[in-house]
Amino acid sequence: MRVALHQPHYLPWLGLLDKIDRCDLFVVLDHVQFERRGWQHRNYVASKNGPILLTVPVVQRSRDERIMDKAVSNGSPWWERHSRTLEQNCYRRAPFWEEFGAGITAIYERRWERLVDLSMATTEFVLNAFGITTPVVRSSELGEFTAQKSELIAQISAKAGATTMLSGEGARDYLDPEVFQRYGIEIEWQDFRHPEYPQHNRRGQEFLPRMAAVDLLLNVGPEGMDLVRAARTAS
Repeated sequence: MRVALHQPHYLPWLGLLDKIDRCDLFVVLDHVQFERRGWQHRNYVASKNGPILLTVPVVQRSRDERIMDKAVSNGSPWWERHSRTLEQNCYRRAPFWEEFGAGITAIYERRWERLVDLSMATTEFVLNAFGITTPVVRSSELGEFTAQKSELIAQISAKAGATTMLSGEGARDYLDPEVFQRYGIEIEWQDFRHPEYPQHNRRGQEFLPRMAAVDLLLNVGPEGMDLVRAARTAS
């Protein structure tokens, strides 16, 4: 039973989709602390002039706020700018905009109150579009967890029934394998390799990696996930 865990991301990138695609269950860490200036409320999309950062404004109450409690600041129509940027500035002429554009713009027709719900909507959209059927559960639905760092991740993984926990390379510096061994869980490292693919508005220019996963979807279509899997197999 391979389980992966990660905080919810707005417009998730391919590395997160690869992790979800490779596991038997994905746990969204929504009960942990919100990271200011992190990727939980922003990501890049590709334009002909380079990457554009889309940021969802949030209400600042406390530094200790959990992601699940983080409110979206709807005082100004940020959703109009995001929707307009995606369609008019980036992907209106992309090969698969006609197929998936309406689904993307529909996300911005709703007024989101909680950041986690918006992030999950963008994640579920790309998962469905790419045909990724991995079950997804929120950590807040699994119970109360008061541990920190490795102990926290190990406890959640054990509660989810994991025998293996798939982790990104960035966690090597702080995850303690001995803690996971106590719970009978092995750590497997993701070692994500980013594929290159045609970006319709970047012809003749340098490829832009690490964009939101909608970039691959709108440029290549649902079969684009095969490129991610092929890069994984080659590595």
